[in-house]
Amino acid sequence: MTERHLLISVVIPLYNETAGLCELHTELAQALAPYADRCEMIFVDDGSRDGSCEQLQALRALDARVKIVRLRSNQGKATALQVGFREATGQVIVTLDADLQDDPREIPRLLRKLEEGFDVVSGWKVTRHDPWSRRLLSALFNGVTAGLTGVPLHDFNCGYKIYRRAVIDELRLYGEMHRFIPALASWRGFRIAEIEVAHRPRRYGRSRYGIERIPRGFFDLLTVLILTRYTTRPLHLFGLIGLIVGLVGSGIVGYLSIGWLFGQWIGGRPLFVLGALMVIGGLQLVSFGLLAEMIVYGSTRDNDPPIDLILK
Repeated sequence: MTERHLLISVVIPLYNETAGLCELHTELAQALAPYADRCEMIFVDDGSRDGSCEQLQALRALDARVKIVRLRSNQGKATALQVGFREATGQVIVTLDADLQDDPREIPRLLRKLEEGFDVVSGWKVTRHDPWSRRLLSALFNGVTAGLTGVPLHDFNCGYKIYRRAVIDELRLYGEMHRFIPALASWRGFRIAEIEVAHRPRRYGRSRYGIERIPRGFFDLLTVLILTRYTTRPLHLFGLIGLIVGLVGSGIVGYLSIGWLFGQWIGGRPLFVLGALMVIGGLQLVSFGLLAEMIVYGSTRDNDPPIDLILK
C-alpha cells in the first residue's frame, strides 16, 4: 500500500476515549473492507490522560493502517482536526467522533454521495440520542447559522463529514471553527450536500460539551460571517455600523440643539454626551472601514481567487 494510491483517510480526534477504541477500530475495519488496501485511520490524541495513546499503539501493532498523532496537551477539536488533515494522504477525508455515536457503516453512503459531484458531504443526525437540552441548543445554533451563512444545512454540529482533498487543502481551523467548515467551504465555491446518518447512544465516557461553548460558538460564528462576507469589502460592515451609530447620535444632538435654541441648557445632560460620543464613534468606524479597504486593496494582488480549471 503506497501513500500516493490511498483513496480514503479517516481522521478521528479523541480525548480520553480508551474504553471504546478497540470497538471503534473493529467497526472501521469492517466498514472500510472494500477499500482495505487504499485507506488509513488517523487517530489524533488530543492530550488524553487515560491511556488512550497506549491503546492506540496496541492497535497499530495489529493494523499498519492505523496512524497516531499525539498532542502534548488538550488543544480542542478544531486543532486536532487540522493536525489530522495535515497528516492525511487520501484523496478523500472522512471525519467522525471517537465516542461510537457515529456509525462507521455510514462511510460508503457518504462516499457515494460525494461521487455525485459534491465536494463536502455533511451528516445530519435526524434522530439524536442526546439530552433534550443539548438537542434544543443545537437546533437553535443550526437555525441561526444556516440563516446567517446562507448554507442550508440542518446539522452543522455533526462531526461526521467527508471532504475532497481540495477542500482540506484550503481550510485553516482554530477555536471552534470546525463547526463552520461547510460555510467556509461554500464561501470558497465548493459544492455542499447533506445526508441523514445514524446516531447511536453514548456507551462510554461522558460528553464534554457544556454551556461554556455557547459564547465561543457565537464569536466564532461572527468570525465566519466577517471572513465569508466582508473580507474583501470591510467598509460595507464598518461603514454601515458607523453610519447607523452616527445617524442616531446626530439625531440626538439635533433634538437637543432645537431645545438649546429655545433656551434649554444642554451642556451637562447625559443625553448630549451620549449623542456626541455616538457621532464621534460613527466617524471612527467609517474611518476604520476605509483604512481596512486600503489594506485589502494593497494585499489582493497576493491572494489568488479559487480556480477550478484553466484551459489554454
